[in-house]
Amino acid sequence: MRYIKDLKEGSRLQEIYLCKAKTQAETKTGKPYHRITLMDKSGALESNVWEPYSAAIEEYEAGDFIEVLGTVNVFNGALQGKVDRIRKCQEGEYDTAEYFPASEKNVEEMYAELTGIIDTVKTPCLNTLLKNIFVEDKDFVMDFKKSSAAKSVHHGFIGGLLEHTLSVTKMCIYYTGCYSYLNYDLLITAAICHDMGKVMELSQFPENDYTDMGQLLGHIVLGAQMVGERAKNIEGFPKTLLHELQHCILAHHGEYEFGSPKKPAIAEAVALNYADNTDAKLETFKELLAKSDKVQTEWLGYNKLFESNVRKTSEM
Repeated sequence: MRYIKDLKEGSRLQEIYLCKAKTQAETKTGKPYHRITLMDKSGALESNVWEPYSAAIEEYEAGDFIEVLGTVNVFNGALQGKVDRIRKCQEGEYDTAEYFPASEKNVEEMYAELTGIIDTVKTPCLNTLLKNIFVEDKDFVMDFKKSSAAKSVHHGFIGGLLEHTLSVTKMCIYYTGCYSYLNYDLLITAAICHDMGKVMELSQFPENDYTDMGQLLGHIVLGAQMVGERAKNIEGFPKTLLHELQHCILAHHGEYEFGSPKKPAIAEAVALNYADNTDAKLETFKELLAKSDKVQTEWLGYNKLFESNVRKTSEM
């Protein structure tokens, strides 16, 4: 199988892919076409079907496995597919394990490292809370290991939520070594819990899309609620500590315009916000660079997240 990550400008498209998304669109002259997202475990390729109603295009929908013929071009610094033929494939023609993106890191090793960090949290009620969620709740743990951290922006792959959570937590551990006044147990608990609402916000692959709860409440509110519900069952959990923990979760996006219900009001919330933002942006840049390896240009075009025309670093 030729994976999407191995495609380059000028490559011939001739493979079975998962059609992750399909949108009806029109050109400036009113001619209909399809925008589709082709996906395998190595990544995704945004593509266009310019003649969607020709005899060469069989009927297909998002979620179907389709054999495509076409070419790979570059548009705005990114690879883009031009699909000329589509055949809907039948079960048995493909191995589903080849089509869902997954973390390059070992999930069980990351989980073991995270649970090892949980053991360093010495405040009894916080340690109990973390173990109740991330060790004893087997259903949650199974979903947490398989969940992505986003639909598309960063860590949008199986194991992505665990990978992101571990990275943010390790960054927060570093912060506590630099700024001794930070409450280690509070910050590390908040870091581990900050995105756990995404288990309910996003469905599992292959959909990896927003659930009703995700659309109506969002992972920030869901995470704060989950912490509150679990804390109720822990005898003697201090109310002020619980509110500080929930505040860190509610404020971890930092700004109202970024979906944060609260802005950081305590030092641990500030630290968590910066750790979360740092890992999200650097992973996004990493994924941009991975896609750009096949494009013969240093400048990668305008990126909305960075609000800048971004560029590869020159090689020394």
